[in-house]
Amino acid sequence: MTQQLPKNFSFPGFVKLIRIQNLLIIVLTQYLTALFLLDGIHIFNLELFLLSLSTVFLAAAGYIINDYYDVKIDYINKPEKVIVGKVIKRRVVLFWHTFLNFAAIIIGTFLDWKIGAIHFGAAFMLWLYSNQLKRLPLIGNIIVAGLTGLSISIISLYFGQKPILVHTYALFAFAISLIREIIKDMEDWKGDANFGCKTLPIIWGIRKTKLLLYILISVFYFLIFYMTQFLENDILYFYFSGLTLFVIYFIHKLSLADTIKHYHFLSNFCKVIMLSGILSMLFF
Repeated sequence: MTQQLPKNFSFPGFVKLIRIQNLLIIVLTQYLTALFLLDGIHIFNLELFLLSLSTVFLAAAGYIINDYYDVKIDYINKPEKVIVGKVIKRRVVLFWHTFLNFAAIIIGTFLDWKIGAIHFGAAFMLWLYSNQLKRLPLIGNIIVAGLTGLSISIISLYFGQKPILVHTYALFAFAISLIREIIKDMEDWKGDANFGCKTLPIIWGIRKTKLLLYILISVFYFLIFYMTQFLENDILYFYFSGLTLFVIYFIHKLSLADTIKHYHFLSNFCKVIMLSGILSMLFF
């Protein structure tokens, strides 16, 4: 049976490559932030549309370059999901990465030169992360988590409203994203180790990495509750109080986890917590 050659373009492959479901969550998050947390922003606001579009372009470019550099590792960790060089040619993948980055920076600069500068910095960090930093302990995880939080904070930065409220949600997104990134490293440690990566589970071991996660969860939970005190918002306070049950469940499952399947479940559970946090904006 002959192996199918990669194509110049495959729409189903491209959709998988850019993680369309994650991009939709970014759009949902930014629109809910603007419509429910800020004042005077309507759903057909052109500036909001362009800001969200440019953010999505950046994120898509980031996913593309990450898969481009990780193709050998992915053949070990998740061979059935490999797109680069298997479904779409490598040079075509690079073209789309470059095009989406340039489009994002141009749109951002059109809105405000500061947004353009932020987009340029984010594009560079995503490339540096994929090329080098993700193979180092913790720093790559922090960069991805920071950019996740920035996708929320940038709404307040551009429109100049409600910084404490928006940054509280940004901190929440940063915390969940950082925890999820470390768990993904625990899930992918086998393929990462084969290619000389120095992620936390590889250099510290699983037990010490779990201990770090317990500490991070405690610290972030305290910080988020601390920030809510300045808002005097009962909805946000009760939401994070109710989240305690999910956090306890998460810690319990983490303490028992010892297989790829367990870590994959915890990674998806982080997504559920993140999505529930986003939807809490509807009650403002």
